[in-house]
Parts: sequence; structure tokens; C-alpha cells
Amino acid sequence: MRQLKLSKAFTLMESGPVVLVTTHDGQKDNIMTISWTMVVDFTPVFAITTGEWNYSFGALRENRECVIAIPSVDLLDKVVGIGTCSGADTDKFARFKLTPVPAKLVRPPLIKECLANIECRVIDIVPMHNIVVLEAVAAYLDTARKEKRTVHAVGDGTFIVDGRRIDRKKMMASKLPAGV
Repeated sequence: MRQLKLSKAFTLMESGPVVLVTTHDGQKDNIMTISWTMVVDFTPVFAITTGEWNYSFGALRENRECVIAIPSVDLLDKVVGIGTCSGADTDKFARFKLTPVPAKLVRPPLIKECLANIECRVIDIVPMHNIVVLEAVAAYLDTARKEKRTVHAVGDGTFIVDGRRIDRKKMMASKLPAGV
């Protein structure tokens, strides 16, 4: 993977793909599936929705760091499987044959098989809405990966796969941050 400029990290999530979030609780790594994501700011700041119902939430709240790993459509069955079992009794990296890669700035690992990975620190937790606000500190994109389409959860067990990309950068130039 090659390092991606942080100023471009929001482009990995703007479309709201289903993501995998890795955490580390001091003893072991874990992965949770999250379909509620949001770009908050170009700086880059993101938000995810999760809470006590997710085993990983304790590590996220306690250690205040994670990795957002963005899978492509070829990993969909693994993504769904990860979201339907608990890290309390399952080593998800082993069960779903995913490769943890040491991150540079946070303890939770990147996921090698994912299209992109964003190292994050928790900057706020909004308990009333179970929103975790994250600041990206490093981002990576696997440019050699052939499959680049991400998936979006509809919320009823079905998913939408990315389609054709349409370029309107010139029309939006006045609204985009420099360098994007």
C-alpha cells in the first residue's frame, strides 16, 4: 500500500461505504462491521455510530483509537460474517482469514485485504446518539488492488455496490479543498 495524503482521506468515506473498524483492548485485536459512517469535516474528521452492544466499543472508549478499514465488494461475505458474531468469543482475524498489518500511529491494526485503511484517534463520544467522532492521523490506499467497488448497506440485509464514477470536479472546484 502507498501512503495517502490526509487531505484526501475523506474521499475514501464520502460515499458512506460499509466499513470494518479494528480496535485493540490491550490484549487482542478485534474487528466490528459499521454501516453508519459520516464525513464530518475535510480536516479529516469522521463519525461512526456504535455503542455498548458492540464488544469492540469498550476498547474504542478506553483506548480512544481505531482503524477504519474499507473493504471492497469481494469481501462482502466476510464483512457480514464479522458483523454477525462477537469478538468476545471469536478471533475474527483468524475466523475470516484476514491479515492484521501493524499501523504506524495507533495500536489497532490495518487490514491488508481491504482497499483502504485510515488510522484514527477518538476525539469525542456523543453518548446520547452513540456517535464516536474520529480524527484521521494516517491513511492508506491499496492502488494495486483490482477490485475497488465498495458496498453500501440498505439496512434490510441488502447492499448496493458502487457503480460507474462520474467526474464533476471542474464544476465543484470552488467547493473542494485545495489538492483534492
